[in-house]
Amino acid sequence: MSSTSTIEWTEATWNPVTGCTKVSPGCAHCYAETFAERFRGVPGHPYEQGFDLKLWLERLELPLQWKRPRTIFVNSMSDLFHADVPDEFIINVFEVMARADWHTFQVLTKRPERAAELSKRLTWAPNIWMGTSVENQRFASRLAHLRRTGARVKFLSCEPLLGELRLKLSGIDWVIVGGESGPGARPMRADWARDIRAQCEAAGVAFFFKQWGAHNELGVRVGKGRAGRLLDGRTWDEMPQRAAL
Repeated sequence: MSSTSTIEWTEATWNPVTGCTKVSPGCAHCYAETFAERFRGVPGHPYEQGFDLKLWLERLELPLQWKRPRTIFVNSMSDLFHADVPDEFIINVFEVMARADWHTFQVLTKRPERAAELSKRLTWAPNIWMGTSVENQRFASRLAHLRRTGARVKFLSCEPLLGELRLKLSGIDWVIVGGESGPGARPMRADWARDIRAQCEAAGVAFFFKQWGAHNELGVRVGKGRAGRLLDGRTWDEMPQRAAL
């Protein structure tokens, strides 16, 4: 939880929930789990429980205290739509986001089917963006669930991108692409990223290239941060239009 963030496509993070469990190949080298488990058993640390799921009621209204408008990634250290998060808690998170209408909230899940099931009970204010992760073609089926939500802005995070994707982008406003970092990182082929960029251009969808990750565009491992963010000689930082204040 931080009022600032080094994640390229957001400005701050807010974690009313921490901890998660793996559901698909993109979870294999989860940065959040690696970070949290370093502190398991440390008395008084926010991650004393490691990456076990935990609800933080005392954090629920934190965005209301941030008066400067920010773009906020919701649950960078969890998944709001995890099966063990109660419906009422999710509803309360959405109510807070609607009240804090000077911020833009980016909710990202690997469980969009639950988001779709709860959609009619949630407050879909214009400042709430809803996204899902799609790391390979098998999980492109998540787009159908995402479309069933009431979010005005819908987006995809193709990070870590683990294979070629053919996407049906109708109803999608934004696509983030990135390679994997950290120990055991799997390389991302440049053609995969270029192909998604071309699909976005054809569909009029904003395209954001986050990073190469641990491997450069030639597939050579170069280490964290050294491969950079350039795709074909430039950065790609397109984003959807934010709701008017």
